[in-house]
Amino acid sequence: MHIRPLAWLALATLTGHMGLTQAQPTDPKPHACPSEVPAGATCHVGEDGLGGFYWIALPAGWKPQTGVLVVHAHGGPADTGPATLARGEEDLKRWAITVKAGHAWAGATYRRGGFGVSMAAEDTERVRRIFVKHFGPPRRTILHGQSYGASVAAKGAEMYAMVDGPNGKVKGPYDGMLLTSGLLGGGTRAYDFRIDLRVVYQYVCKNHPKADEPQYPLWQGLPMNATLTRAQLAARVDECTGVRKPAAQRSEQQKANLATIVNVIQIPERSLIGHLNWATWLFRDLTQLRLGNRNPFNNANVRYKGSSDDAALNAGVLRYTADPVAVAELAKDSDPDGRINLPVLSLHAVNDPTAFVELESAYRETIERAGNGALLVQTFSDESEHSFLSEPQYPALFTALLQWIDKGDKPTPQSVASLCKGYEAAYGNTCRLLPDYRSAPLASRVPPR
Repeated sequence: MHIRPLAWLALATLTGHMGLTQAQPTDPKPHACPSEVPAGATCHVGEDGLGGFYWIALPAGWKPQTGVLVVHAHGGPADTGPATLARGEEDLKRWAITVKAGHAWAGATYRRGGFGVSMAAEDTERVRRIFVKHFGPPRRTILHGQSYGASVAAKGAEMYAMVDGPNGKVKGPYDGMLLTSGLLGGGTRAYDFRIDLRVVYQYVCKNHPKADEPQYPLWQGLPMNATLTRAQLAARVDECTGVRKPAAQRSEQQKANLATIVNVIQIPERSLIGHLNWATWLFRDLTQLRLGNRNPFNNANVRYKGSSDDAALNAGVLRYTADPVAVAELAKDSDPDGRINLPVLSLHAVNDPTAFVELESAYRETIERAGNGALLVQTFSDESEHSFLSEPQYPALFTALLQWIDKGDKPTPQSVASLCKGYEAAYGNTCRLLPDYRSAPLASRVPPR
């Protein structure tokens, strides 16, 4: 198949294959552990040779012959600039629960910020290889993806399902996968609601962009030369909706504006500014820097509902038709196909304000279409957070996944909930699992297109 030059450029920019210096990573060097990591653990840092950094943490007494390595794919991609060592430290602080549970932890910062799921999967695998080279092959290796990192892990599990061995292809290096608060469904589906947010917000507020500013298609996120800051955007949102004020201090017009936006898009008030940030700066990175200024988003025939006048809303919102080349490149980079060969366990809060719980249904449908439904167990919690959920739930998930890998004891949501209760004495009486919950279809939350 002939690939147009711009399409090839887009794919290379997304995946990270173009123009890379294949430098050797630096050896891990000892580094003080963050205070969140349990006493007695040792930490190491290094550069991956491609522009990224990595952190490694080993619990006291950890040995590869008996130990478990958890390779972490972090969330985002809110940051669109160069990688920093500090980013990896933030991830280790948040996921110190892994080390508390007795497992080694390794995480890559990815070689740059911004969008690139396959690129991030390559970088995650790269840090695993660094770990094995310097600390030995562990007894078991779990791939853990959080938020956007769940998309990275899901893609990585497919990319490395089979790898080159001395006598041909062999099963890949990961024994199991844990997905938490996952932005699943792939780039071609997971971001649909954010283009919806941009057009509905602009219909209501008319200040992003303002009438006296250069106009641009909203799928671009923001012109490359624009100087708008996150603080300035937040002020515009507040001016229109009063979202940062107590409800009693909002004008009637602000209340009406806010109600239209959150009811149509089905997001909580507290996540409005965050989602607009992603639909601004991440969209700019994705469409202009990674996809050659091509539009992967389509809302041409979407019917919006939930406002006081849906007819006027649907007549007035801006409409866009996706470029097939952009859609194809984004799908190639980020959409899972379900071709996995390892056990997968997931956890998602039913009221996650950032990654809709219905995205779990999109991933479940993908896995089932590929004939691998038996390899997926999904669990849910009665929580309203995204970045980190109740602490005892994570060691329960690790234990359940390892029992599945080691003994063939496939967990159920009920058995994971029971395990969680057993960890409350050590981690706090905060298990919030809902064994009987099943996520609704994504189309019940995001209008189909």
